[in-house]
Amino acid sequence: NDVTVDEYLKMIAYKTAVLVGASMKMGAIVANANEEDAQKIYDFGLNLGVAFQLQDDYLDAFGDPESFGKQVGGDIIENKKTYLYLEALGRANNEQKESLLHYYGPNKMTNDYKVKLVKELFVATKSDVATREKIKDYTNKAFSVLESLSISEEKKGVLKQFGEQLMNRTH
Repeated sequence: NDVTVDEYLKMIAYKTAVLVGASMKMGAIVANANEEDAQKIYDFGLNLGVAFQLQDDYLDAFGDPESFGKQVGGDIIENKKTYLYLEALGRANNEQKESLLHYYGPNKMTNDYKVKLVKELFVATKSDVATREKIKDYTNKAFSVLESLSISEEKKGVLKQFGEQLMNRTH
């Protein structure tokens, strides 16, 4: 129940991002990349994996239910402490903070009403904007690592295209 933004970022790095990074590093090893490039490809995947999870959190709250493929607001309904939630808590004034804690506690609100109110707080505290900025930061970190690889521009292009497709998803 008591998670900081840094702890959350570390958790998603260990939960989601290491899988992306490890998968990409295995591909680099199979392709006979040198040790330095294999590590850089891992770092590319790790940053992309964090961005992916943050985007998943964002889409869960603000995605289009038609293209997202699952119920929008599911994390809110389940009281998951996502980046959006943690940023909102950190940015909220006392009244907003009290409301957010109430919404994530035991109450008799319908799910739709709860999602609506929490999303309004995410917007009011600008945690939605902060989340989009953090997604962009991690995506840019990933692409920056990619540029430092000592592989052909064509191969970098394939990896960049993969990253762009992953981050331009709507579901």
